[in-house]
Amino acid sequence: MTQHLATPADVPTTGTHTGWWRDAVIYQVYPRSFADGDGDGMGDLEGVRSRLPYLRDLGVDAVWLSPFYASPQADAGYDVADYRAIDPMFGSLHDADAVIREAHALGLRIIVDLVPNHSSDQHEWFQRALREGPGSPLRERYHFRPGKGADGALPPNDWESIFGGPAWTRTENPDGTPGDWYLHLFAPEQPDFNWEHPAVRDEFRSILRFWLDMGVDGFRVDVAHGLVKAAGLPDIGAHDQLKLLGNDVMPFFDQDGVHEIYRSWRKVLSEYDGERVLVAEAWTPTVDRTANYVRPDEMHQAFNFQYLGTHWDATELRTVIDASLAAMRPVGAPTTWVLSNHDVTRHATRFANPAGLGTQLREAGDRELGLRRARAATLLMLALPGSAYVYQGEELGLPDVTDLPDEVRQDPSFWRASGQDGFRDGCRVPIPWTVEGSSYGFGAGGSWLPQPATWGALSVEAQTGDPGSTLELYRSALAVRRAQPGLGAGEDIQWLDAPEGVLAFRRDGFVCTANTTGRAISVPLPGRFLLSNEPVAPGADTVELPADTTVWWAV
Repeated sequence: MTQHLATPADVPTTGTHTGWWRDAVIYQVYPRSFADGDGDGMGDLEGVRSRLPYLRDLGVDAVWLSPFYASPQADAGYDVADYRAIDPMFGSLHDADAVIREAHALGLRIIVDLVPNHSSDQHEWFQRALREGPGSPLRERYHFRPGKGADGALPPNDWESIFGGPAWTRTENPDGTPGDWYLHLFAPEQPDFNWEHPAVRDEFRSILRFWLDMGVDGFRVDVAHGLVKAAGLPDIGAHDQLKLLGNDVMPFFDQDGVHEIYRSWRKVLSEYDGERVLVAEAWTPTVDRTANYVRPDEMHQAFNFQYLGTHWDATELRTVIDASLAAMRPVGAPTTWVLSNHDVTRHATRFANPAGLGTQLREAGDRELGLRRARAATLLMLALPGSAYVYQGEELGLPDVTDLPDEVRQDPSFWRASGQDGFRDGCRVPIPWTVEGSSYGFGAGGSWLPQPATWGALSVEAQTGDPGSTLELYRSALAVRRAQPGLGAGEDIQWLDAPEGVLAFRRDGFVCTANTTGRAISVPLPGRFLLSNEPVAPGADTVELPADTTVWWAV
């Protein structure tokens, strides 16, 4: 039986490296759930710093840190009260500086989250706007509007919050009378900025420079598609707006005016050495619309959410891969692949359930099947040209925790009547580092969300050195990818003939075969075996691909 791991010495080295982000593997750290440095049960920057050598040894190129800014934590830090301060629960600016410096010393780049669509309702601007009442100049930096109907008792338009319910909340005037309404596409604690106001634009250019001066290598821009709203804030008229999201251009999403903002940001980044980058979280109706965000004078990367939402099906995958590569080719940008993040069900659970249930699930599904497909899907993703993102814990094969008690959940969308499914806490449970301990090595104490009793067996300690583990599969895959620079670079693949349910493509010195079916399938031997998620036994001329298995070959 052929071992399913390879060493870098087995891999031919070809290609050139231009623009580090074009083929980078970037690891998402969700700070509150990564590592706890002070034992209070909440992950922090000191915990991140202490685990940076693990990420270097894993083989990633950069680390993306989810928000650590000063925040009331109404939405896990995506409600920012001060963009230039660290929330005490995560540490201090000194700790942030230490993370950046140590990451650079280890050869890792640091990307930080930026949240420009909205602030916290505790932000100084918004608090002053409330205190000063109607007519305050600060109100022009947000979307304050009088209500409709008798005494303004109805919201200004029919927009719905992504978290469910109206996208408007009514204020109270300083004298206690009912006041204007303000727009919040997410929670009421997250009022949307008015990006038509020059002070908002000036402030964020200043924030960019603050963190660039701190040494960060780039920004992942939250809700990059949401900053500009259609003139007049028109009604939509649909009764189920949330089902339209991602399927149509909405008056509050993917407006053409956002691109002027990012062109101005790109000019700011160009003032700095070291290839600083912008990454768009942009949910758009098509990959062609996504490509608009990565034109040569705008952002460098944009998450490929169409790919994230694709089922484990050869026909669907090929369609999305072809469309993604075709959309990025005219703008000269790399395609950016992703399978999991902090907002969706982990792909080890998503693929454990029947297709069509969406990206947020309540069911654990078939754990063994889900993990096998997830491992195969990861190898497929890492074989595609472009950059790839890895969400913390997926290298351990972690599933979503689908049975969290309601009383421990902290996702704000869980507590609203409609909107997102509200089960994002399941992918945010702190990750395990050791086989034993009160929090499996997450910290000296407990953890802010309870970890399953089975977590120890999935820990870094348990999987290290086990050639069949998911962790060692990731380490091997990233070593192969790093040893062959041409593997991530480039824009194209050459599809090869393959049986139904099998994807096969050639790249420079490399072939990938992926069997997405539930049965073994024989194919002609493509080349010299490199790596697979399940054991394979090549014959003289053919090889049998096990069910739900991706294999890498050198040619």
